[in-house]
Amino acid sequence: MTCAGCVASVEKALCAVPGVELAQVNLAERTATVKGTAKQAELASAVADAGYSLSPLESAADEAEHAGAEQRLARRRLWQAIGAGAVGAPLFLAGLAGWLPGVEEARLFWLLAGLATLAVLVFAGARFFTGTWATLKGKTPTMDTLIGLGTGAAWLYSMLVIAWPEALPTLTRHAYFEAAAIVVALVNLGAALEMRARAHTAEAVHRLLDLQPQTARVLRDGREQEIPMEQLVTGDRVRVLPGERIPVDGEIESGQSGVDESMLTGEPLPVSRAPGDPVAGGTLAVDGSFVFRATAVGKDTALARIVDLVRQAQASKPAIGRLVDRVAAVFVPTVIGIALLTAVAWALVGPEPRLGYVLATSLTVLIIACPCALGLATPISIMHAVGLGARHGILVRDGEALEQAGGLTTIVFDKTGTLTEGKPRVDHVQPLAGFSEDQVLTLAAAAESGSEHPLAAAVLAAARERGLDIGEPQRTRTWAGEGVLAELAGGGTVLVGNAAFLARQHAVVPEMRQDTHLTRVLVALDGKAAGTLWLSDTIRADAGGAVARLKALGLKVVLLSGDRKASAEAVGRELDIDEIHADVRPDRKLAFIRELQAAGERVGMVGDGLNDAPALARADVGFAIGSGTDVARASAGITLVGASPLGVARAIRLSRLTLRNIRQNLAGAFLYNVLGIPLAAGVLFPLTGWLLSPMVGGAAMAASSVTVVTNANRLRRKQLDPAPD
Repeated sequence: MTCAGCVASVEKALCAVPGVELAQVNLAERTATVKGTAKQAELASAVADAGYSLSPLESAADEAEHAGAEQRLARRRLWQAIGAGAVGAPLFLAGLAGWLPGVEEARLFWLLAGLATLAVLVFAGARFFTGTWATLKGKTPTMDTLIGLGTGAAWLYSMLVIAWPEALPTLTRHAYFEAAAIVVALVNLGAALEMRARAHTAEAVHRLLDLQPQTARVLRDGREQEIPMEQLVTGDRVRVLPGERIPVDGEIESGQSGVDESMLTGEPLPVSRAPGDPVAGGTLAVDGSFVFRATAVGKDTALARIVDLVRQAQASKPAIGRLVDRVAAVFVPTVIGIALLTAVAWALVGPEPRLGYVLATSLTVLIIACPCALGLATPISIMHAVGLGARHGILVRDGEALEQAGGLTTIVFDKTGTLTEGKPRVDHVQPLAGFSEDQVLTLAAAAESGSEHPLAAAVLAAARERGLDIGEPQRTRTWAGEGVLAELAGGGTVLVGNAAFLARQHAVVPEMRQDTHLTRVLVALDGKAAGTLWLSDTIRADAGGAVARLKALGLKVVLLSGDRKASAEAVGRELDIDEIHADVRPDRKLAFIRELQAAGERVGMVGDGLNDAPALARADVGFAIGSGTDVARASAGITLVGASPLGVARAIRLSRLTLRNIRQNLAGAFLYNVLGIPLAAGVLFPLTGWLLSPMVGGAAMAASSVTVVTNANRLRRKQLDPAPD
């Protein structure tokens, strides 16, 4: 599949099969998800009739083969472009220099040129002709249809000129072999580049699948054994060691650990998991070992559901398609109709040799209707826009994301790692009577000195900033997600953790006002409370400017976070965000995006975590913070290098400039068609006896290409000022 027209053809073919309830085709992954009772053979037959082929994806090996086939096809398209260019470019340049002989003067030369061009059409353009037949049968023409008709007509007409020049008017005796070869070369080059860009979209699913281990350590028949994931069944008892990913969903039976659940919640802090607590496949055991009983395996796990959410969201992107493909839906049938009307008119009222005029005029209409300018109009603007974006830290994965960004009405931000740094820091220290701030911080840092926990790192960083002398504890004991007990070398026992932990260790827990948007860490010495550390996630320095600029562009800004309500509201108030939603899981984020779209909003989603991947894929445009996860970047259409949310406003500005440039290019390209097609049809012949000269036609095609390229170059000098147009 190459375009939105292909997706429509395949979906139409699949939905027509008896027993199919739903068919969703994903252009990015080149996959189709079909629900119903139809058999695979029936689906394959229907797709084959539409001009395509399919094979099932049933295992990881199938997924790998599918990805490898895409890479091989991209390389093949590149070699096809090189081969076609090797034939077309010399003919084109020699024609411009006036070195080519006339058709009647050197028939052997032109015959060899025709055979070389035929080899190009077979080697590099065969799919256009088979695709043309399929799309005409299915009444879903695309630009490929026009390419097949135009290049085929150019070759047939040129061979007719060589074989029977006396049957044609003098002014129309010209070969168009170079036009056919160069069009095929350009289209294949564009296809190769697009396929490489689309490969990054499929990486989102592949990276998610990589989170699941290949094997699991199960306890069966009184012994521990390692088995492949495919053999794991519900009810199996599975052991997980520190640093390992949990293979499937389950419930802990014995042991405990801090578990990094950022793939589900987006929050960086591990949570404590003990007997009776649930664990999710794909999450990471940080600092403890435990045995759990599997409650969901295979496609029923939380990770598998996230994979499905990403795939469904990608497949259900708004059917906007490429600009040129949408134009082609009207342009191709119109050109074919004009060519047929031209042939009928000349057959009825044309002078002798009547057949010669019929062939000359109708085929010339098809030839001039396939100028390079129309094919260049969109990709050359996108090429320059992508370069401009890269210089401003905006990486655009494909033209569709760039096209849609300019029309967004609502921007939805994740909080942690997007508007905030995603790293906790000590906001302030609150000592109790008998202790100073530095003493409380020194005690906490000494206890946490050997820990890798994010909160410990924040405490140690704060102590170093104050230049405090941190001693090494003699012995420490950690309760994952709760706290730490440390025996100091100089004497004394320090407790650092939450209130429940201190209470269980028989320490006095003070009554203190709770700053609900901050994380509270208590410190006690020898059972006596010493004070409290209040930690927060720092708001990015440019987050406020980013929100203000988006509002200035006329967009609504929403905060959608998996964090606690108090924390999300505190950030939202500081950044002047009016609509705030907290405690939101990945599936609810996806549902929220859908609700906005159902209400008529065109939504951009900004995130950095694995938990944002479904929403990033479902949004009209996904913006991934470059410092975030690989899965987030692969699910998004646009990646912002570094961590600045200001790039969202710049990307929207870039989109608006690019769309304006593309529309100008298309208008210029069509201007030549609007003028050229009637001339090619011979509308001036009754008045002036003049038919379109091949030299004039060639000059018009060249001029249209020069106009498009020159206009697109203007994008390189634009500044991405975020103020509204």
